[in-house]
Amino acid sequence: MRPLTKRNLKQHWPVRQQGAVIVLVVIALVAMLLMGALALDGGHMLLNKTRLQNAVDAAALSGAKTLQQSFGSGNASSLARDAALDTLARNAAAGGNGELGQAIGVTAPAVAGSTVVTLSNSVYGPFSFPGPVDARYVRVSVPDYPLTGFLWGVAQVFAGLGDKAVAAIATAGPSPSASPCKIEPIMVCGDPDDDPADNGGTSYWGYSYGDLEVLKSAAGNEPAIGPGNFQLLRLDGASGANDLRTALAGGIEKCNVVGDEVGTEPGNQVGPVAQGLNTRFGVYNGPGMNATDYPPDWVTEFNDPKMTYNDSTSPAQVEYQGQQVTSSGGDLSAGGAPLYDLNDWKTDSAACAASGSCAGAYERRMLNIVIGNCDGESGGQVDVPVLDFGCFFLLQTVAQQGVEAQVFGQFVKECEGDGVAGPVPTEDTGPAIIQLYKTYIDDNRTPSTDS
Repeated sequence: MRPLTKRNLKQHWPVRQQGAVIVLVVIALVAMLLMGALALDGGHMLLNKTRLQNAVDAAALSGAKTLQQSFGSGNASSLARDAALDTLARNAAAGGNGELGQAIGVTAPAVAGSTVVTLSNSVYGPFSFPGPVDARYVRVSVPDYPLTGFLWGVAQVFAGLGDKAVAAIATAGPSPSASPCKIEPIMVCGDPDDDPADNGGTSYWGYSYGDLEVLKSAAGNEPAIGPGNFQLLRLDGASGANDLRTALAGGIEKCNVVGDEVGTEPGNQVGPVAQGLNTRFGVYNGPGMNATDYPPDWVTEFNDPKMTYNDSTSPAQVEYQGQQVTSSGGDLSAGGAPLYDLNDWKTDSAACAASGSCAGAYERRMLNIVIGNCDGESGGQVDVPVLDFGCFFLLQTVAQQGVEAQVFGQFVKECEGDGVAGPVPTEDTGPAIIQLYKTYIDDNRTPSTDS
């Protein structure tokens, strides 16, 4: 081989190798940048998605709680939306959420520009605003929360990704309590053959909406269970006048489960019953009863003179100024004259919530009590199986006189509860808890990927 040819080969070979290395270096750099974008920007997105989801969850819960409190008012939907936006704004303004606050704002009007609040009477929808008049569920959505990109531009160029942003959506509403803890030590007897799961919810263990009931009998009345039994309960091992008074004022909690048995408390216990229950009207008598520990209800109005119980008629009846009291859809009347009742209280409570001027505590006149299977039970101190738990509206203060110590209430489909929420959405009755639900985005109940 000639020397010139060898020299030419030596000159061209390194040039070809140098071009191949540059290509490999560029590919490696792009790969490292994409990995960096995945690590840095991906972690940043995950962090802000979590912060946004927490804020949206809180907003939905706040909206659903406000909707529950203001249900029946003319502007319940607006109040629920305002509460949701205010809660979202407060979370955006909280420490550690500076980037969220810069993106969507830290005031309710600012947050409203990037947030959608809708309502429905079913957790599955459809959702809209203001929603149906019987709306119970609130959905809050932030569909686009833009984020600052660090190496995101590389991912956009080489991976074809869109703008760096996250979204969140949450749905909240009532769920029947599977094991309520906050119950009052009073029991009514239910019909075990009238299970609402079997009758489509037309009645509830023998009770219908607005039914006027004697929740506790008095001296001389025919007992619901047996002689010496006035429908009072022993909760959490409590016994005696002081424990009963405290429990009726709302101071003792004991979680209960359907199918368990509850023990009854014998005796009329006139003083403790009146002193405990009357705190709900702002009347304080007896040891330990005070407005700080046991605030009154938002609305303390009741009929004056009060309703009485006449057991000299057959059957016995509740009367107002000598006229029998009747109920129709929750409206009470006597001799054709309307009385202050459950529906009036709901209207006044909703107006109070709407005005923001409420004093006292929400639903203090709503009693969560045991519905027992009293069949075959008789006597002063007996154990009664629990059929379920019911909500009853306390109509008036209790007289501290033996023969006038009846407790009058109206059956309510739903009230505020506690304990453990039920596992699935249901149209059940009784104490209910506001909780978060999985969000569904269409009529096929497809879960949202942003909830």
